[in-house]
Amino acid sequence: MITKVLEVDNHTVTTHFVLLGFPTQPAFQLLLFFVFLAIYLLTLVENCLIVFVIHSDGQLHKPMYFFLSNLSFLEMWYVTVISPKMQIDFLSHDKTISFNGCMTQLYFFVTFVCTEYILLAAMAFDRYVAICNPLQYPLIMTNQLCGTLAAGCWFCGLMTAMIKIVFIARLHYCGTPHINHYFCDISPLLNISCEDSSQAELVDFFLALMVIAVPLCVVVASYATILTTVLRIPSSRGRHKAFSTCASHLAVVILFYSTTLFTYARPKRMYAYNSNKMVSVLYTVIVPLLNPIIYCLRNREVKAALRKTMLCKGSEPREDGAVIN
Repeated sequence: MITKVLEVDNHTVTTHFVLLGFPTQPAFQLLLFFVFLAIYLLTLVENCLIVFVIHSDGQLHKPMYFFLSNLSFLEMWYVTVISPKMQIDFLSHDKTISFNGCMTQLYFFVTFVCTEYILLAAMAFDRYVAICNPLQYPLIMTNQLCGTLAAGCWFCGLMTAMIKIVFIARLHYCGTPHINHYFCDISPLLNISCEDSSQAELVDFFLALMVIAVPLCVVVASYATILTTVLRIPSSRGRHKAFSTCASHLAVVILFYSTTLFTYARPKRMYAYNSNKMVSVLYTVIVPLLNPIIYCLRNREVKAALRKTMLCKGSEPREDGAVIN
């Protein structure tokens, strides 16, 4: 496979990259295609259903579910940035991706990852207010504040991705730039650059520190305060009820943060090994699939709203007032 390049000002300007993906036998590639396609479609259905139910049921118009709908909406696009290209590569011998296509994929991937980090911190703050200041909760978590927090999450994600892309896109790549990954990510691109990438690495490290460490501190501080408050509740039933309102969110936080920190807290040279691909599958494919199940589908209010939605779809009123079953 030949990677297309151009000569501009004595520099080799790369127009295409080669994604190495998962090098296996053709039969196994076909199996992987069907497995990841099923996961992708199921993830879309789950998250679409949650967004629809939350916005159509008035009883779910609460801050917690507002943030949940934002998370589900984000993860629909999050998986769409990566999965379709990965599935095409399973069936094709040509695993190239254009330079512009690679930078576009990287931009939106970084946007959604950074937004999710901050959004999970906002959701932790919401749980902190609900459990530690229940009487002040309606006064603090107003529609205006929730909207501002959600908009701030998206804005920070978009701006962080834009700054990172500016530095990554300016790098030069020599020879045949093979990316040892199944999508365009920052560390693999830094690995194949043929010039000094220390400035891009420094910017990436600083922004990653801000986007990961600051939300993580908010999450830890929120749950430390929540734990202290819950332990002060005299009845075991009260403690269980209070903790159950944030247990799902805590599970999602642990799942997302642990898999992404394992990848992005390690040196960039570790991307030479295939172990990081398997970890990346966890947070780019598996976590978006599990989040709706962990966070929403086990929630009694959401399940009641789902049943009500299904019943409404299954029975439509006639003009004479009768119901069509």
